[in-house]
Amino acid sequence: MKITETIFIKDREFRERFVRAGGAGGQNVNKVATAVELRFDAMRSPSLSAPVKSRLKKLAGRRWTADGAIVIQVDETRHQARNREIARNRLADLIRRAAVAPKRRAPTKPPLKSRLERMRTKRRRGELKSLRERVRPENDAG
Repeated sequence: MKITETIFIKDREFRERFVRAGGAGGQNVNKVATAVELRFDAMRSPSLSAPVKSRLKKLAGRRWTADGAIVIQVDETRHQARNREIARNRLADLIRRAAVAPKRRAPTKPPLKSRLERMRTKRRRGELKSLRERVRPENDAG
């Protein structure tokens, strides 16, 4: 299965298990195993680099098992072949997203003009609030 230009996953790297799906299905719902459980052992996969594996672990979330496998379950349609295709597409999308390295954020400082404007606004706001204080009579001697 081709994921990107550089990542190819062989069919033997993942296992598919077909189980009975709940929900609509008419007479076949209790007889035909249409739901797909796709299991991909990501930690042992030679097709993925270490950085991709670590990003994949974060993206997979609860689909990531303790032994380093990704389990994707699909029971959206009544057709086993379509569910299988959906599961494979989801795995491919997940790996594609993990293959893209995030951009490093360059630390920046706010410009002088915006810092001065912020201080001016704070000063104005403080003056406005000080005008709300109770007026105290001045003690005049005389």
